Amino acid sequence: MNVNARRIAIMGLPLVAALALVGCGGKKGELVVDDAVGVTALRDPCPRVGIPDYTGDVTLFTSPDRTDSASIDVEAVITNLRAQCTDGEKLNSVATFDVLARRADKRGARRVELPYFSTVVRGGNIVVAKRIGKVVIDFADGQDRASAKGQAAAYVDKAEASLPEDIVKRITRKRRAGDEDAAVDPLSQPDVKAALAKANFELLVGFQLTNDQLQFNVRK
Repeated sequence: MNVNARRIAIMGLPLVAALALVGCGGKKGELVVDDAVGVTALRDPCPRVGIPDYTGDVTLFTSPDRTDSASIDVEAVITNLRAQCTDGEKLNSVATFDVLARRADKRGARRVELPYFSTVVRGGNIVVAKRIGKVVIDFADGQDRASAKGQAAAYVDKAEASLPEDIVKRITRKRRAGDEDAAVDPLSQPDVKAALAKANFELLVGFQLTNDQLQFNVRK
C-alpha cells in the first residue's frame, strides 16, 4: 500500500491526508452561498481538527524484532477528538482527546508514556507549526485497560483564515436563471479554489510514530 505524500511531512517521516475533520465550534457562517440553483455552504474560519491517516493508533511489542500478535505488549488509540475555538484577531483552537490503552500482561502497576504530535497545516500541505507532547497511561495492578486525556492547541491569525472580500462577493452573488454564468459553480473556479485553500487551516493530532510503527499501521 502506498503512503500518501501528505502523511509523511506532518510526522517528520513522509506527508498525509487528514481524516475525520470536524469544525471547532467557534463562530459559524462566515461564508454563505445562496444562489438561484439553491446551493448553500457554510464556512468557519476556525481550524478544523482531525487525525491523519494511520496515526490514530499505536502498537508496542515485547521485542523490537517481532510484530506478531503473540508479541503485542500495549495497544492504544486516540478517540473523542473535539475542539473549541475562541474568536478574535487570533483564532485560538483547543483540541482535547482521549487515549484508550490495553496491555497484554496485567501483572503489576505500570506507567507507559506515549508521544503524540499536534500540527497546524495550511492549504492542505503547508506545515505551519508542529509540537510534540506525551500522554501518560497508568495501569493499576491487575488492570489490562487504562485511559488518559491529551490536549493540543492552534493559534491562527483570523485575517489569514478569512477569504478576501472580492472572493466572498463572487461566491455570494445571487445569480438568476438565464444569467450567462448561472450554471457555473463559483467554487469550481481556479482562483476561488486557491483562495479557499490558502484560508484553510487544520489542527491535526496523532501518535508520534517511528517509521516501523507507521509501516505496521499501513500494513494491518
